[in-house]
Amino acid sequence: MFVHLGMNTFTDREWGDGTEDPAMFDPGALDARQWARVARESGFGTLVLTAKHHDGFCLWPTATTTHSVAASPWRDGSGDVVREAADACAAEGIRFGIYCSPWDRNAPSYGSGATYDELFLAQLTELLTGYGDLAQVWFDGAVGEADQGRQRYDWDAIFGLVRQLQPEAVIFSDAGPGVRWVGNEDGVAGHTCWSSIDPSRVPTPGRADPWTLESLQLGDPAGSVWRPAETDVSIRPGWFWHASEQPRTAEGLLELYLTSVGRNSKLLLNVPPNRDGVLDAADVAALTEFAELRRSVLGGDLLASSAIEIDDDGALVLTPPAPVVADLVSLSEDIDAGQGIAAFRVQVDDGSHDAAGTCWRSLAAGTTVGHRRILRVPPVLVRRLRVLVDLAYGGAMLSEVSLHLDVGGQDRRRPDAHD
Repeated sequence: MFVHLGMNTFTDREWGDGTEDPAMFDPGALDARQWARVARESGFGTLVLTAKHHDGFCLWPTATTTHSVAASPWRDGSGDVVREAADACAAEGIRFGIYCSPWDRNAPSYGSGATYDELFLAQLTELLTGYGDLAQVWFDGAVGEADQGRQRYDWDAIFGLVRQLQPEAVIFSDAGPGVRWVGNEDGVAGHTCWSSIDPSRVPTPGRADPWTLESLQLGDPAGSVWRPAETDVSIRPGWFWHASEQPRTAEGLLELYLTSVGRNSKLLLNVPPNRDGVLDAADVAALTEFAELRRSVLGGDLLASSAIEIDDDGALVLTPPAPVVADLVSLSEDIDAGQGIAAFRVQVDDGSHDAAGTCWRSLAAGTTVGHRRILRVPPVLVRRLRVLVDLAYGGAMLSEVSLHLDVGGQDRRRPDAHD
């Protein structure tokens, strides 16, 4: 779960300009424990807090600027949102991460080069040393023009500092080095999505040319680094809370899950607190229903207790104890051994035969599988299921095949979600 809270929450903007008065920040009922509790109950394993957005307002009492919570009326100027979020995650048993924007529209030194680098590294040092173990440190490549010019970030120093101070933290950015951006903020990973990537095609964060975006979407089976995709998207149209916006429905969130986790990507779902500092009731309801829907649809396996065999073509054939009706096919590889499947087909025996007497008919096909691939198919009666791997690199192996039924799922299938 991503949590965007900041000056924009109170100005009703998405991108602040750094001139905002800290006195505006006053989430009087802030309850980070609620954020973490909702995250855990909804099935999230990590909460990533936006400690500083592009406007430069810091949610912790930093020594690097006066543009922070220390200058606000919240908690009488003695508050620390990052501390409360870190403590809440520890209490609820989920991991904690931070996002600190490299773009700072408030810092006078922004655009100066080394002077701003020193300020940003000092802010990171405070965050990396003051709040316990971090699961993820999240960066984007956001950059802007300032009076002194266009800042060129020292990514080697930034990543090096994270590795030094939080060696177990996964580093996210367009270019990794831990996990990579999926190339959009729509909640849609590529139909082909390799966890490996060629780092020369995505050398630094912030590049948005078609060549780079294609690489982020697809990955590369011959890539020299393992850098899985992460799909970041918001539960609302904006990243910050706005009274005029409403969250996605549980059904819409399930579709996001299928087009992210179901395409060998992580899902990072933003849920922004409102001006009181709590997750809005509408958002909490959607997340609760999403968790229930996800468990009801994907929590079981209609192929459980199936007889399993390998036929003469080397295909995997699964025969359930009794015929089942399904509209979702889920495949997984054993990624401890890497990712290798590059083309596969799924066929079904529904009891019918064609003119030649063949019982197998095509149900679905795809390219990559990876950690998980979920394909939506028309509802079908399954007497037997057959999976053929037509192209693979190395010793690729399927570790799991399952079937599921999402009643009503065909009616809400997204136009961009076709498999």
